[in-house]
Amino acid sequence: MSARERILAAVKNSQPEHTPLPDIAFLKEPVLASKEQFATIVQAIGATIFFVKDITEVKEILQEKFQQLPRKITSIAALAGIADVNWIAADPHSLENVDLAILDARLGVCENGAVWLTENEMVQRVTPFIADSLAIVLTADKLVATMHAAYEVIGDSQYGFASFIAGPSKTADIEQSLVLGAHGPRNMFIFLIH
Repeated sequence: MSARERILAAVKNSQPEHTPLPDIAFLKEPVLASKEQFATIVQAIGATIFFVKDITEVKEILQEKFQQLPRKITSIAALAGIADVNWIAADPHSLENVDLAILDARLGVCENGAVWLTENEMVQRVTPFIADSLAIVLTADKLVATMHAAYEVIGDSQYGFASFIAGPSKTADIEQSLVLGAHGPRNMFIFLIH
């Protein structure tokens, strides 16, 4: 028997006993998604939430609170008068000075305040990460209670690029000081249509 064969035989004979995987059935039990819980978590992670009835109310808030921002872009056709919709085919480098990007989200997660965006919602991969501020429009019927529920929804979907985004970009790694906008938007706003 060669040295190689002896080593492989020793490894094979030294395997630990098989242990059963833990029972995680409780994670699949239905939990109700709560817009109140979503709002509480969103605010706790540094984002701002607006409860709105429809896209008209989103427009009103954008005009009232964000009119002073010079460059606003959106992929939502209904917001064409509020923000630029002609950026979609532009070079991604031209987005470096976007003050506010307004995008749809595919779903929101109540337990951590994250929203799920695919390339379809982002339009360009860089959009939600390069803007100074990010605004998300989300309907309450797209809320799920947990990340496990979120993966049940998105698990079989086909997409080239996607991301969970939770709150504004932040880090406290540098001298233990909280820095907002470290590698993404400094502000995040969620318009929850209910």
